[in-house]
Amino acid sequence: MSIFEKPFHSSSANSIEKENPAMTNIEKATALINTFATGDIAAARNLLAEGYIQHNLAYGTGRDVFVGSVEYLASAPVKTTVKNIRAFQDGDKVFLQTIYNFAGAGEQVAFDIFRFDADGRIAEHWDNLAALAAPNPSGHTQTDGAMTITDLDKTEANRELVKAFLYDVMQGNNPARTPDYFSGDIYIQHNTGIADGLSGLGAALAALAEQGIQMIYTTVHQVLAQGNFVLAVSEGTFGGTPTSYYDLWRVEDGRIAEHWDVMEPIADRSAWANENGKF
Repeated sequence: MSIFEKPFHSSSANSIEKENPAMTNIEKATALINTFATGDIAAARNLLAEGYIQHNLAYGTGRDVFVGSVEYLASAPVKTTVKNIRAFQDGDKVFLQTIYNFAGAGEQVAFDIFRFDADGRIAEHWDNLAALAAPNPSGHTQTDGAMTITDLDKTEANRELVKAFLYDVMQGNNPARTPDYFSGDIYIQHNTGIADGLSGLGAALAALAEQGIQMIYTTVHQVLAQGNFVLAVSEGTFGGTPTSYYDLWRVEDGRIAEHWDVMEPIADRSAWANENGKF
């Protein structure tokens, strides 16, 4: 009997909760991504809802497909590695920043979002991935920088600040307001091609414009937040190519202080392995 034919028993479904009664959603999400490295098929099956919805367009949807991927990676000659960098929770969603190396294919930086259902199982997943790159012009990597979650009482204010920034600046509605969102030129940048400071961002955008390349944000799909960290999931184009933007900002004293991102081209619909859409 193949893994796709194995029945899912209710006793197995409850094992995660019974064995780990105090397991948080963040712990469950990190446990799930770690199954790529451990090959623990049973853990993956227990953590996922039966109707698991996949938005990574390279994979089919459903719990059995995910479990099949874990099984495949476990059989690969090169072991998969998973290094979680940051983990946050916002309501029924957990968002992670992680470095993966799937079966030796090369290191990738990823943002993953997992939605949990009422039974505490992972019911839906979105992500963006990009190749790990060398440090940027200011010497920052795609994942270093501040780690500590603070200002939990300011979560909603920080979410609204980023929403306004996306509308005014990233979507180009009120670009003159750009300086209002920063503390002078203090801005730590982790984008692979941009230097620190608002000046670094301006220089990078000017260089792109000289090459006839526009970075356009058209639609904001999700804005998730915990304390001083806010993750925005947006859709647009980069150089005319449909693109998914995942931007993580750290807010300090009501101003944007630090930024990490992953940009990923959106595959042509003819290449989609599921019909759930990227967003």
